[in-house]
Amino acid sequence: MNRFMRMVVVLLLMGMTGTFMFVGGFVAGGYAERAGLLSFVPGGLQTNPAQGGTPEDLQATFAPFWEAWEVIHKDYAEQPVDDLKMMRGAIRGMLQSLGDPHTSYMTPEEEQIAMTHLDGEFEGIGATVETTGSYTRIVSPIPGSPAEKAGIRPGDLIVKINGEDIADQDLTTVVSKVRGPEGSTVVLSIQRGDAGDLLEFSIVRAKITIDSVESRMLDGNIGYVKINSFGDTTGGDLRDQLRALLDQNPKSLVLDLRGNPGGYLHTAIDVVSQFVGEGVVMRERFGDGTEKTYEAESGGLATTIPLVVLIDKGSASASEIVAGAVQDRQRGTLVGETSYGKGSVQSPRPLHNDGALRVTIARWLTPNGNWIHKTGIAPDVEVARTEEDRQANRDPQLDKAIEILVGQ
Repeated sequence: MNRFMRMVVVLLLMGMTGTFMFVGGFVAGGYAERAGLLSFVPGGLQTNPAQGGTPEDLQATFAPFWEAWEVIHKDYAEQPVDDLKMMRGAIRGMLQSLGDPHTSYMTPEEEQIAMTHLDGEFEGIGATVETTGSYTRIVSPIPGSPAEKAGIRPGDLIVKINGEDIADQDLTTVVSKVRGPEGSTVVLSIQRGDAGDLLEFSIVRAKITIDSVESRMLDGNIGYVKINSFGDTTGGDLRDQLRALLDQNPKSLVLDLRGNPGGYLHTAIDVVSQFVGEGVVMRERFGDGTEKTYEAESGGLATTIPLVVLIDKGSASASEIVAGAVQDRQRGTLVGETSYGKGSVQSPRPLHNDGALRVTIARWLTPNGNWIHKTGIAPDVEVARTEEDRQANRDPQLDKAIEILVGQ
């Protein structure tokens, strides 16, 4: 199955206007008869609908667009103009008019970057990012990454890269400036909260390898599983590691979804089915009001063992599907901080010759019908983890999870 077919069932996200890892219609031709799409005739510009031009019933609607296209090519002072850049800009503007930050256009380069967190290896600083306003925001640093070790936090705004203000630069450009060879250094100027002064971080890039699933035994005979992404192999990796843990007869489990920006929808259903034995685990609601329900798949390995799930501000999308199902089905206790809040489903749609659209096709809701978009999932037990905790290698959220499970 090719990547696009797999992506049709993707829940992106890290979503947002574009969420990438620092670690990836009509087709308008050029001026004067390019590929048969456009031709000049007396009286103005015409298009060929059979080859991707303006359909007949939209000729009047699109007349101003083609007039503007013609004026730019004829009268703009700086010639020649970049037709590809203008075409991409037109698509971006069209999608931005919808007011949905998750419906967007991706160039072929952006497609590749967008999938990096699911591929598992890259060179960079190790952080998931999104566009917001004029700047790029950190969704979550990868645990153990150069970004986390340097002190980068979720919510930080990248204002400058190596001293250059990046206001209004597209996400691909920003990512390309932050990425670089292992061992090289990048300096990020960060706006944190309402602080007046920028914070500077000098970060040495590294090769980042992300295991989709990690596991170990904790003191007190408690099993610990951390899921870092929801990629193609995550379901199988999780089952393998759960079997290994369960062979050691743990009394309970901690499922750690902190800093996990999401991934494939089908993987989220696979993962949650390992912990929730039956019943609805997610709902999709489409624009026409119809709904599709997803039920837990049979054969889950850890559906009865006492469970605590850790979440934080970097837990998004597919992570929230799992956390929401566990909470609504009263399968376990959520501990940590309110999650990111992404409650929409995107589907990629390839475009002829150039890139793809990522289109919001539905809302997703928790089993009880809650839409968590922009609000997130509140934990049952709220516990913060401060920068001081991280620097001192303390984890009060995990400590609280262990305390709850020992008490049970």
